[in-house]
Amino acid sequence: MADWTTTARKTLAARARAARAWGLRRRRARGDAGMTTAEYAMGTLAACAFAAVLYKIVTSDVVSGGLESLIGRALDAQF
Repeated sequence: MADWTTTARKTLAARARAARAWGLRRRRARGDAGMTTAEYAMGTLAACAFAAVLYKIVTSDVVSGGLESLIGRALDAQF
């Protein structure tokens, strides 16, 4: 059977290793603070720009006329 001091030292050493590992994880996680917010902002900006371009394309005379023609033919289709 192991001496209680040996067991206590092993337990303290394991706890110290766990604390160092936990501290390292926390420091690494803090290093990217704000990055996700910036990425979301850029993604939102890109999505809005893409939506504006699509809106301009769809509301143009050529595309609008084509869509009206397509919908009109679909509604007049024989079943």
